Amino acid sequence: MTNWSYTLYRSFWNALDLLFPPSCGGCGKIGSRWCVDCQKHVQVLNGTLCEICGLPLDKPGICDTCRADRPHFRALRAWAVFDNPVQTALHKLKYRRDISLGDSLASQMFPYVKELNWPIDMIVPIPLGKKRRRERGYNQVGMIARPLAMALDVKYAPNELIRSKETLSQVGLTKAERKLNVQEAFQAGVGVKDKTVLVMDDVSTTGSTLSSSAKALYLSGAKDVYALTVARALPHHGLKNA
Repeated sequence: MTNWSYTLYRSFWNALDLLFPPSCGGCGKIGSRWCVDCQKHVQVLNGTLCEICGLPLDKPGICDTCRADRPHFRALRAWAVFDNPVQTALHKLKYRRDISLGDSLASQMFPYVKELNWPIDMIVPIPLGKKRRRERGYNQVGMIARPLAMALDVKYAPNELIRSKETLSQVGLTKAERKLNVQEAFQAGVGVKDKTVLVMDDVSTTGSTLSSSAKALYLSGAKDVYALTVARALPHHGLKNA
């Protein structure tokens, strides 16, 4: 069955492309928001992964970190490794107001997310703090989560999760500092009660933000919580584990 809302949404962006020829979010090539070459160079994060946090493993099972300190979400998956061209595209979407990339990334992520076959009822993006929202004017995660929800034909519910306190940027923090920084940082709405929720962020490193948000969703009565990010920063990207 055709999802007309998603078809119309994509048609809107395609029409803008005709009026204002775009450049690729990954390499800057003129003529496409997300060119064929960059699509081919995405390092999709698949293979043998931790059943819970989605980090690559040598053999099937649960990683030592999740065994020692299990996150609150049922499972976390990331579409791609946090390297170029995805890293460049997310930077443009987040800091250079290239909001059309939300549609481009969502459309390429769709088959991957569909294949997960998670029984979700709604997608909830990780919210920005009030200060960052005022500065940026939009939630970059929402620009991807909204069309993805349309494509999956599930509810997009950006107001079902808020930040109950302002937090520091997670960039540069150790794993322990990240967890403490987002502890009790979220509050969920009553609309998640008895629903299976997919909470979404742009990049995951330790999963602390997603775990904290999942806890808030469960406290508001969510039936189950899965987590998804566009990209995953792996240990070789320089995370300080102390």
